[in-house]
Amino acid sequence: MSGRLEKRIRLAVPVQISSVQDPAAAERTTTENVCSLGMRVLTQRARELNERLMISSLVGDLRALARVVYCQRLPNGRFCVGLQFQEVAANWPRNLSTDSAD
Repeated sequence: MSGRLEKRIRLAVPVQISSVQDPAAAERTTTENVCSLGMRVLTQRARELNERLMISSLVGDLRALARVVYCQRLPNGRFCVGLQFQEVAANWPRNLSTDSAD
């Protein structure tokens, strides 16, 4: 089976990502899209597959633990990283978007 389990919302939200192993090496970045299961972010450096990251929104107080499901190098030298939330309470789209299409 291929494809998404849930439709993603295109949403640019400023976030900070940090490795669970090295919380001091945090990076500020922006989401590209978000759903209740995960998100895609742009980063300056590659992330390891299955690496566990703490995601914190810079607006509001949303925090979630996630794991890296893919990391793709972009032509501009940056990386797009797919993250899968590890917590059930990760309801980013509902808290961040103004349109609730439920």
